[in-house]
Amino acid sequence: MDLTGHRIVITGAGRDFGRALAHHFAGLGAELFLAARTSAAAEATRREIRDRGYEQVHAFACDLSVPASIRSFAGELGERTDRIDVLVNNGARWLEGPDLLSASDEDVADTIASGGTGTILVTKNLLPLLLTSACPDVVTLVSTCGLPGAHHARAHEAYYAVKNAQRGFTEALSRRLRPHGVRVISLFPPDFDSSRDILAPEWNSVSRDTHSPLAAQSVIDCITFAIRQPRDCFINAFHFEPVSVTSAP
Repeated sequence: MDLTGHRIVITGAGRDFGRALAHHFAGLGAELFLAARTSAAAEATRREIRDRGYEQVHAFACDLSVPASIRSFAGELGERTDRIDVLVNNGARWLEGPDLLSASDEDVADTIASGGTGTILVTKNLLPLLLTSACPDVVTLVSTCGLPGAHHARAHEAYYAVKNAQRGFTEALSRRLRPHGVRVISLFPPDFDSSRDILAPEWNSVSRDTHSPLAAQSVIDCITFAIRQPRDCFINAFHFEPVSVTSAP
């Protein structure tokens, strides 16, 4: 699949899944605008990609928990490009905890601000650039924790709140933007290993058989497939079935 000419923004691009997605899209020829909480983190991914021979990559600082930082990022982005074709809302803080009392007030507030408010404000501030594109897509990494009745053994209640907020936001956004030609695509994966290094040999040797946990590569493949569809094809969401472990009869 060729993404030459596409201009793609990725939040949370400094590490893990966002970094892997950036390397993947660079390999397909896209021009990348990478955002991370610190400029150093975004620049590290940018430098790696440029070292592989891909020149069209830019790095920005964007703290999703700070509205002023999001506005500054949007302003800088507008000085570099007159359009965005794809926005990937990947950045969001994970919060673990066995009960509501296990996390500090500050951790709860930061989790909700980065994943909830941050996702909404990034989309809002970048929407004018998306609307100038002939093929605008908004992709949001949600989670099975954003689905009704979901249960995660380790997720804190604030994380559930964020992921349900993202689901509600993207559902409403899709209805509002579809008449304007903007596709809003949400992904609801279960836990998957996003820490594997895309530049390491084992990236391509990970098991992806019937009984394997969902691989980051499969999530990347779904995103790529969705944004490469003709504009009459609107894939609203990807719902992934987690692997269930059952006892032998």
